Amino acid sequence: MDEVSGQSVDKVEVEAFLDRVAADTSGLAVTILAALGDRLGLFKFMATNGPVTSNELARRTGIHPRYAQEWASAMFSARYLEYDPATVTFTLPAAHAPILAEDGGPYFIGGTHQMFLGLIGVVDLLRQAFLTGEGIPMSAYNADTWEGMERDMTGVYRANLIQRWIPAMPQVKASLQRGIDVADVGCGSGQILILLAKAFPNSRFTGYDLFEPVIERARANAEAAGLAGRIQFEALDVREALPVTFDLISTFEVVHDAADPLGLLYSIRRALRPGGRYVCMDIRCSDKLEENTGPIAAMRYGASLFYCMSTSLANGGAGLGTMGLPESKMRQLCQQAGFGEVRRLPLEGIHNIYEVTI
Repeated sequence: MDEVSGQSVDKVEVEAFLDRVAADTSGLAVTILAALGDRLGLFKFMATNGPVTSNELARRTGIHPRYAQEWASAMFSARYLEYDPATVTFTLPAAHAPILAEDGGPYFIGGTHQMFLGLIGVVDLLRQAFLTGEGIPMSAYNADTWEGMERDMTGVYRANLIQRWIPAMPQVKASLQRGIDVADVGCGSGQILILLAKAFPNSRFTGYDLFEPVIERARANAEAAGLAGRIQFEALDVREALPVTFDLISTFEVVHDAADPLGLLYSIRRALRPGGRYVCMDIRCSDKLEENTGPIAAMRYGASLFYCMSTSLANGGAGLGTMGLPESKMRQLCQQAGFGEVRRLPLEGIHNIYEVTI
């Protein structure tokens, strides 16, 4: 037993915890290097070209050989890559490719890595926010943050929105097929509306977001998809009111970020036409802290500090945070906003999907 701060501690327990902290610290370095490998196209190259030496990797991807050697060695040490000492080659295992190389796929995590690469850039502002409580403005984040967020969720939406989530709401699906007016509040880069517009050509779509740069990105994405004439995007803070009414309004991972979650839901409720519906997707979590444990929960609390909670506080908001909208809180807010039934869809996954009536 050792004495630390006047307390007796078990050396075995200390060393076991040290191993865990070392693994977490290693994970930060690996995440940054994986993000660089993603942005430089290294994983994508290896996914399609099989085993390569570090010199071949450098020559064929345009990076410096010394950096290629060190990067590949680090990725092998983290078991992201395999290494054959006989041929001095590195290989991206087939089972790793969907996670590291298949941009837009349901398992792809490169967007998450890119997002955190961007979030690290505000660490000095976050330190100040710890002291002042004032938060971090959205204008402080760089392009990696916004592009990473878009890439982080695109594959999830593509794999689930039309295939699983909408079919689980038969009345919503029928109305979209018939043709209705739809708004997505906090639309970001427009991925949800682009998917809906492709699947339901009879309906009309409008996206709102308070951050002008992502609205510009959404317009560009809609133009690239050939849908610019069918989707309208507007930079607008809808806490006070939406400018027109709709048959269906959605929010996807927005309410927990909102400066005024209740005010946002009030606005959505007032903007729904008779018989309209509100669809909300948000983080699946518990209202009991002791049940929010493990790597995913820890990553979400980190994202909350780096972005979700802090940007809300910067606007004088509630600062719910990434883990701040468990089902109990969602039901409470919807009741206060005057909604009727709140139905959580019986679907597995890391998100809750709610169908809310007026």
